[in-house]
Amino acid sequence: MNGSNGLRAPGALLALLGADDEVIAYFAGVADLDATDPSSHELDDGVRLASGGRLEQFARAGSGDAFCFVGEGGEERAVVYVSLDGEAGPLGLGLAEVVRLCLVAPWWRDAHGRTAEELRAVADEYREDVPDLDARRDRAARALGLDPDGLPSEAAVLTRLVDLSRGPMAATCLVLGYEGQPLDPLFDGSGEEGRQTRA
Repeated sequence: MNGSNGLRAPGALLALLGADDEVIAYFAGVADLDATDPSSHELDDGVRLASGGRLEQFARAGSGDAFCFVGEGGEERAVVYVSLDGEAGPLGLGLAEVVRLCLVAPWWRDAHGRTAEELRAVADEYREDVPDLDARRDRAARALGLDPDGLPSEAAVLTRLVDLSRGPMAATCLVLGYEGQPLDPLFDGSGEEGRQTRA
């Protein structure tokens, strides 16, 4: 049964990210979000929220970077990305928003600080490496209950990343490292990423 937002019923997304073959093929294989074994995901000691709230890792990238829920609750919680390179920042208000980000711009990590031309080159290179990217994305979207034609634009999702990084959500999602110092922001909002990609 589909929820009102077009996605599967609330609470079902994380299970699908780790169990549905088409979804895994895209998210783990293309978007670098592996949620196939959530119980094995655990943040390193010392990495925590500045607020003292809960930081729950639910997926990881191939590099070991972490996708984490913030606070208490379910899939509606804010999601923060914690990089082993010492960066962290909010990706969306709820898993559904992160899912759309990964479907539309799986290269989002490379957007920071790039011009429109550079970002287009990144996207083109991604498509060269994954020639069937659009087909895989569409299959994954449909498995999640989404109409691929109804997904937001690249510009919209990347602008959203910048907006989250400089809004109140940035403070809620502030992550501290081993020495108690805030990690660097993923997106500082001062660049032009997200505003110049195709609509």
